[in-house]
Amino acid sequence: MEDMTFAALVAEGEAVPVEGWDFSWFEGRATEGRPPWGYQRLVADRLRAARRVLDVQTGGGEVLAGALREGGARPDTVVATESWAPNAALARQALAPWGGRVVQCVNSAIPCPDASFDLVVSRHPVSTPWSEVARVLAPGGTFVSQQVGAGTVHELSEAMIGPFEVGTAREPEVHRAAAEAAGLEVTRLERASLPMTFDDVGAVVVFLRKVIWTVPEFSVEAYRPQLLALHERIRRDGPFRATSERFLIEAHRPNW
Repeated sequence: MEDMTFAALVAEGEAVPVEGWDFSWFEGRATEGRPPWGYQRLVADRLRAARRVLDVQTGGGEVLAGALREGGARPDTVVATESWAPNAALARQALAPWGGRVVQCVNSAIPCPDASFDLVVSRHPVSTPWSEVARVLAPGGTFVSQQVGAGTVHELSEAMIGPFEVGTAREPEVHRAAAEAAGLEVTRLERASLPMTFDDVGAVVVFLRKVIWTVPEFSVEAYRPQLLALHERIRRDGPFRATSERFLIEAHRPNW
């Protein structure tokens, strides 16, 4: 039988806003190791030499805004794309201090002119439209992206839906091949497996609502038995442990 603690945690998890990519709510409730390359710091460094910048699938614009703030850069042009209207609204606010323009569009599109950016960045895109990235990069331009790797948080996915075969679409070498097929030169490709913990089922609910590809079409109603089993497991064994898979890819458009 569900106890009140479980019910309260689930209710809290359902009530937390999940717009944007700000994960500060999880402090004290869940942890995730950080990749060694430091994506925001890396982007901040690249921004210092960039005049025209595009952030693909920006979420709420928090990461680009943080990199701009950290590096003290003032590019001439700052543009971002985002598919979800609530995120796009947050991004417009976050990027306003740099005159940022946010274009709401489907994830497969970048509705910007050819060769219009010397730096394109993207953190955790749903998918990477490589041909579009190559098209909007100016000759000599750079693309920097931190991606979600294959099998990330598979332990949590399996706790919800059972065992499954991990696909290859998010393997780093698949993205290298796609980048090269689009005419880009891959200059850096690194991967990292990082520890994650969830201290309570409320944090699990927020994570699954926010990172929607972990359990497609997740809802508390549909997965209540699995959530209760996970709640009881955490109470018995301590924090639920999973693995976050990340990779960094950097590519350049040749001077043609």
